Amino acid sequence: MTRSAPPASPPAPKPVLRGSQLEQLREIFRRFDMDGDGSLTQLELGALLRSLGLRPTGEEARALLAAMDSNGNGAVEFGELAAAIAPLLTTQTHLVDQAQLLEVFRAFDRDGNGYISAAELARSMARIGQPLTFEELTRMMRDADADGDGVISFNEFAAVMAKSALDFLGVA
Repeated sequence: MTRSAPPASPPAPKPVLRGSQLEQLREIFRRFDMDGDGSLTQLELGALLRSLGLRPTGEEARALLAAMDSNGNGAVEFGELAAAIAPLLTTQTHLVDQAQLLEVFRAFDRDGNGYISAAELARSMARIGQPLTFEELTRMMRDADADGDGVISFNEFAAVMAKSALDFLGVA
């Protein structure tokens, strides 16, 4: 009598983002889709990665975009980003690490006064290879400066980054 092989295990279900994780990712996507065309270019994806403290080379950003770009159109749409991010997140994963967030805030707050001015934001973005146009700088300041005092406090920065940062490194 020949023994038959045991039945194969069903494939593991694909991770799916739900609720607040999905909304956070959607907000992150919108913030980095600078031209509002519904997709992330290599430059926009690079900016997203840099906001997380990563420093991808142009080649690394190109390779990541190619890996995420399931429809082959040269850009990453929201569904492609969600499909790539879902396996990295669990219900226990937080999208923002507070210690890292404070470190990033301090790097942007060049004069150490506890606030990020428009000039500090512009210089910091240029320093990481993402110079901003006047319009981009104005929009970023307007979006982040919740109380309208002309500068970004740590709490305002944290609120923006909570919507804009993903924990690709698994540190939470």
